[in-house]
Amino acid sequence: MAQGLGENLAQASELQDDSSSLGSDSEMSGPGPYRQADRYGFIGGSSAEPGPGHPPADLIRQREMKWVEMTSHWEKTISRRYKKVKMQCRKGIPSALRARCWPLLCGAHVCQKNSPGTYQELAEAPGDPQWMETIGRDLHRQFPLHEMFVSPQGHGQQGLLQVLKAYTLYRPEQGYCQAQGPVASVLLMHLPPEEAFWCLVQICEAYLPGYYGPHMEAVRLDAEVFTALLRRLLPRAHKHLQQVGVGPLLYLPEWFLCLFARSLPFPTVLRVWDAFLSE
Repeated sequence: MAQGLGENLAQASELQDDSSSLGSDSEMSGPGPYRQADRYGFIGGSSAEPGPGHPPADLIRQREMKWVEMTSHWEKTISRRYKKVKMQCRKGIPSALRARCWPLLCGAHVCQKNSPGTYQELAEAPGDPQWMETIGRDLHRQFPLHEMFVSPQGHGQQGLLQVLKAYTLYRPEQGYCQAQGPVASVLLMHLPPEEAFWCLVQICEAYLPGYYGPHMEAVRLDAEVFTALLRRLLPRAHKHLQQVGVGPLLYLPEWFLCLFARSLPFPTVLRVWDAFLSE
């Protein structure tokens, strides 16, 4: 089963090729010389111009103040008011504060504090040639229409290279999984490389243990749980998928391994991550 899972993930990757990593704004055409980046950094993205549906400025400011208050005394807040934190995460973390909140929510700030200098050592160390070659081949595929990742020599691709290399050195028994690329890329859109690295560590080890190893056993188990929930909650959809021969391993690996980073509109991806990191 594990081998089949790996084959399904590889097939999905090959079918979608580079376009799969456009992220939420996969409807975008190629970048032109004067195309404007939207508020998420996607060149020519659907959010390049303000439109209806955005919260008013005073509401955004009010939410920002709530988060500033909660994060100012984080240990007390998370221990005594966890339900409120979770509720606020489900409402959406203000864009201006995700860089502050995500490391706190996932515990990356503790890892970084307890391991001073570790990331710098890993980033400066030579990588395993096997993994470096594979990572190098994947860099241009990660959100190629995002302003951070357009240039091979830009800080986005170079930061991604360092973060992924550092993880292979930090966990050599796991090495590199292709699905870590989109996850690390979204982190780098919001965080400096060192903080992004520790968030990636927490996601791989605390949130999704067993997902990125060579056999990905945990993905298979979660696929079985998903199938049971689909059968119980959406029986007609489950029956239809069975009738057309679409098993969960044809679509779930892309969703779960990449945390929906390549499957949902980008604003929705961020809201999913806000809720996910609060669990």
